[in-house]
Amino acid sequence: MTHDEEPSELPTSELGTKEFWDSSYELELNNFNDHGDVGEVWFGEDSAARIVRWMSSSDIISTHDSIVDLGCGNGMLLVELAHEGFENLLGVDYSEAAVKLAQKVASSQNLDIKFETCDILADATKPLNGRQFKVVLDKGTYDAISLNPENAHEKRNMYIEAVHNLLEAEGSFILTSCNWTQAELESHFQKYFKLALVLPTPKFQFGGKTGNTVTSLVFKTKCD
Repeated sequence: MTHDEEPSELPTSELGTKEFWDSSYELELNNFNDHGDVGEVWFGEDSAARIVRWMSSSDIISTHDSIVDLGCGNGMLLVELAHEGFENLLGVDYSEAAVKLAQKVASSQNLDIKFETCDILADATKPLNGRQFKVVLDKGTYDAISLNPENAHEKRNMYIEAVHNLLEAEGSFILTSCNWTQAELESHFQKYFKLALVLPTPKFQFGGKTGNTVTSLVFKTKCD
């Protein structure tokens, strides 16, 4: 697909609905309260570890930089960043149960991480009341939005605009997806962003062809 072509849509799924995530995180919150189980880590712990390793060694990201994780879920990506010395961390999720779980997980490890319940698509032109961040993280949230049964294409565009408005001029947007390829993601985000770096991810071989199960990209804002 070229950058000028209209992107195709993914098949819709309950994973694209707030009801699904509210129910899932209510269950995980109860499990944490009962057993201390933090719940599922989206894309697995290795995926989060690769992002954290790159951020920790990057010369364009500082441990003092403001960082927001969109669709933070149980907050484990931010927990791992906090353990590596990152200090200015915010996680947002539209599921109140997810935020409650993330707060409890962070508190149980004596970590100072802020979490808020927020749907950034409610006002894509001024998400989070106009706050901006040096780093915006997304590990699976764009995927979930892409599966929404109610006009996923429009919601994807709203999300892209929201990310653009959340990011500082010299900031980095780190996106991890299991549903879209690198070429597709570059095409989707081309209005506001340019690809800066491809983070290495596991590869698989099938039928003589090699591909990736997960795609992790670092985008920078295009200059006007």
